Amino acid sequence: MRTKSLFLLILSASLFAACNSSNKKTETADTVHAATEIDTLNLPAPDTTASKNNFSKVIDWPANKIPQAPEGFVVSKFANQMKSPRNIVIAPNGDILVALSNSERSVAEQVVNKISGKAKSEVSGKSVNTILLFRDSNQDGVPEVKTTFLTGLNQPYGMAFIENSFYVANTDGLWVFPYKSGDTKITGVGKKIVDLPAGGYNNHWTRNLLVSKNKDKIYISVGSGSNVGENGMEHEVRRAAILEVNPDGTGERIFASGLRNPVGMDWAPTTNMLWTAVNERDGLGDDLVPDYITSVKQGAFYGWPYAYFGQHEDPRLKGANPELVKKTIVPDVAVGSHTASLGLAFYTNNKFPVKYHGGAFIGQHGSWNRSKFSGYKVAFVPFKDGKPTGPLQDFLTGFIADGNKSEVYGRPVGVAVAPDGALLVADDVSGIIWRVAVK
Repeated sequence: MRTKSLFLLILSASLFAACNSSNKKTETADTVHAATEIDTLNLPAPDTTASKNNFSKVIDWPANKIPQAPEGFVVSKFANQMKSPRNIVIAPNGDILVALSNSERSVAEQVVNKISGKAKSEVSGKSVNTILLFRDSNQDGVPEVKTTFLTGLNQPYGMAFIENSFYVANTDGLWVFPYKSGDTKITGVGKKIVDLPAGGYNNHWTRNLLVSKNKDKIYISVGSGSNVGENGMEHEVRRAAILEVNPDGTGERIFASGLRNPVGMDWAPTTNMLWTAVNERDGLGDDLVPDYITSVKQGAFYGWPYAYFGQHEDPRLKGANPELVKKTIVPDVAVGSHTASLGLAFYTNNKFPVKYHGGAFIGQHGSWNRSKFSGYKVAFVPFKDGKPTGPLQDFLTGFIADGNKSEVYGRPVGVAVAPDGALLVADDVSGIIWRVAVK
């Protein structure tokens, strides 16, 4: 009861703050025009006729402009001139790996999708399907080494290391390659050890990876192939879930399900619970359904597609599966509707001020199914002893150029804590890795 009361207190406080903000007559470009966290008891009524599309137009960062962090931090470019950097992973020796990949919809498909109300891809054309390596040995924020670590992939996203093996999750499978600590390029032949379902709605092509603490299990996030199962649930087998496999690809089981599009994953400090960031469904109005970060319990069901944010039944599937609706677990922290929260990293270093220690950074790629923008920033949720202790806070903003014109400079995706304690942020549409460090 204490945990649930704290959860409701956090969300109620955030709802109050957001409502106050929305009553202001003037708003900055980064203002989120709705509650970024919503008490589960005060969710608005779903409205399948209220869905609004507002696609962002990406423009170049001006020469004199960078994202803004709180007082006491400095923001710089760690790397740039890349095509669609999506995810960042730190190797055991401190090397920084960046997966370059994007949706492969053609320009014509994007136009059709926009007319039909689907989200357009941020980057058109063929994905470069490459992993880059950066090495910053003296930890001054300027990498001395940059190499092409691995090519020939198929929309890679997740990356992981176990002893002398490097794992990469393509959109259609988990691969393993021979690796030695310090390697700047993969030269050995890889092997596909798990087939994964590919294709689907709204860029749910990313497959993230997380290795268990004792390195005997690998967790794979797989997003849904549809918005709310409209193509039939027979097409959603092993999707909208986190899978668990052995390091050799055997022993697969569904660790948790009903997670519409889980992407970011990390281990919470102290509790060592698996946490994930989840993109929720579209089409129910500006303020439904809240995206969320949550601890993931083995065997748990989180609602998709039948229910959302607890046992709120989706009107488009009313009565379709009442038993699963009853089993739906309420996620831990709402982080705003349509924010496209993709990145998740707990701060386990000690370089940032104490308030950030153990907390969760969230890369919010930004909305498209909302009349006014939400997301387009890196947010932060404070934690203590592995549990959330306060409302969502802005951390890195300034990605929206002009909300009235739907113009943005960038869209944050993956986040990672570098060995020197800085926060690295992948801005995929501008091809930049931002570095946020203490002054």
